[in-house]
Amino acid sequence: MQNARVAILGSGSWGTALAKIVMENERYINWYIRRQEVIDEFCRTGRNPGYLNAAAFNTSRICFSTDINEVIANSDVLILAIPSPYIRQSLNKVRRSMRRKIIISAVKGMVPEENEIVTDYLHHKFDVPQENLAVVAGPCHAEEIALERLSYLTIGCKSRETALRLCPLLTTMHVHTTPSDDVEGLEYSSVMKNIYAIAFGICHSLRYGDNFLSVLIANGIQEIQRFTMASNPGYRNIDASGYLGDVLVTAYSNFSRNRQFGKMIGMGYSVKAAQMEMEMVAEGYYGTYAIHKANEKMQVSLPIVDAMYAILYEQQSPTYIIQELTHMLT
Repeated sequence: MQNARVAILGSGSWGTALAKIVMENERYINWYIRRQEVIDEFCRTGRNPGYLNAAAFNTSRICFSTDINEVIANSDVLILAIPSPYIRQSLNKVRRSMRRKIIISAVKGMVPEENEIVTDYLHHKFDVPQENLAVVAGPCHAEEIALERLSYLTIGCKSRETALRLCPLLTTMHVHTTPSDDVEGLEYSSVMKNIYAIAFGICHSLRYGDNFLSVLIANGIQEIQRFTMASNPGYRNIDASGYLGDVLVTAYSNFSRNRQFGKMIGMGYSVKAAQMEMEMVAEGYYGTYAIHKANEKMQVSLPIVDAMYAILYEQQSPTYIIQELTHMLT
């Protein structure tokens, strides 16, 4: 990646954290932020006004733009960090070819309209070769990146050579990064772990104890294993940090917005009320629908996903559904 021009697409907390990491390795970056007033405030304070305000930036090393096509044209590596509900809307503005770009998806969800993982969408929609598409996964909360706490990432790409080349871009004294060739497995796991974090939050509010919560997460890992094997057969170490580690931190951490969303649902909030109060995207809500729909064809046993779908989309009682779920877990 020597001399490659790197761009961040998206200005949420995860995009901001990734920008902080990249700027430890690159002198300059390009950064697409949709709203000019956000850029103006960012330049004035040196901090993202909306997200991860603890992270300070030298904005003289950042080329901001509200024009996604300008940023794409002037960059070689694109780090896509736009929440999944807005991916299609944002990329519909793209008029520049991305075929020769290396694109790293940092999205923790699927493209809703197509119900595809992001790398598949980029391949089909924009004709980006599979070997140029990568995904970043692992237990790495944006807030801990801002605090420079030790974190671990996994870069997945069908071309292991490309994954190896990308690792130094996202490696710092506080972030360890390793390569993988399991793109689909890492992407689906990144989607599903948010569903289990919502379930964890609901059960926590319903006063289930640590014993049950550990069983819930253990069964969630088994569901990820079954689903990823059905969708993309092959060897993967589901116990690795890119899978198990990411599930654990998303379920247990107070930084987890999906866990918080689940806690609010368990307390009796409606989906809309919880979303309005959080003012941030809980990817697991959209991921629940996406995985449930994808599983209509595969018919994999996913009792936790089914339970979350019943609560979030069929407005069934969390108390009743979780009670029923307790009889299905082992």
